[in-house]
Amino acid sequence: MEHEKRLSDSVADTLLSMIVIDKKFKPGDKLPNENELSEQLGVSRTTLREAIRILAAGHVVEIQRGRGTFVCGDFQDADMESLSGLTARVGAEDLFEMRLIFEPEAAYYATLRATPAEMDKIIALGQRIEMLITQGRDRTVDEQEFHKAIARATHNEFMNRLMPVIYAAIDKGVALSETNKTAVEDTVSDHRMLMQFMAGRNAQGARYAMKIHMMHAMDSLGLHK
Repeated sequence: MEHEKRLSDSVADTLLSMIVIDKKFKPGDKLPNENELSEQLGVSRTTLREAIRILAAGHVVEIQRGRGTFVCGDFQDADMESLSGLTARVGAEDLFEMRLIFEPEAAYYATLRATPAEMDKIIALGQRIEMLITQGRDRTVDEQEFHKAIARATHNEFMNRLMPVIYAAIDKGVALSETNKTAVEDTVSDHRMLMQFMAGRNAQGARYAMKIHMMHAMDSLGLHK
């Protein structure tokens, strides 16, 4: 029962992120039907129903009998919009320093708390990023998904709410590193080390691996003050 509750909380977090961060569903939009959404999220319908109930209790969605589940028409997340807009006025150096503060701890808690399915997704994304780098293809979207998956696996809603800021830092970092051979090589080796620690449930190792990854990026891009 405890695992089921934890999983439903995680699914609720994922759905909230799809509404607030990914903007897949807007106020008034209808969510996909139960079968489709449970398959998309890789969970049982029982778990999905519990996650929907959690969001309904928080006035994020409303369940309309005979019609389906809708994002509340008056749902707003103005604080997140304001925080997201802040990134337009912040330089790459400050964004990377924020990541250095934030992401090692996210990696630590994600390693401790990730469900098996969440861990599988993190590892798969990390492997895809390595493949894209070796093929010289753009990895921005996958980098965003990788770091978002780690943040979600912390099961800490405040971390999830910071993701628009993290996205901005990732976008700038990837753009800066595309022509920097050292930065690209560091990304591959650092991701391998991070995934090894996370897969082994070594939280302390994951924390240090993420810290090293951030410091390597800042060093190679000349972002230290």
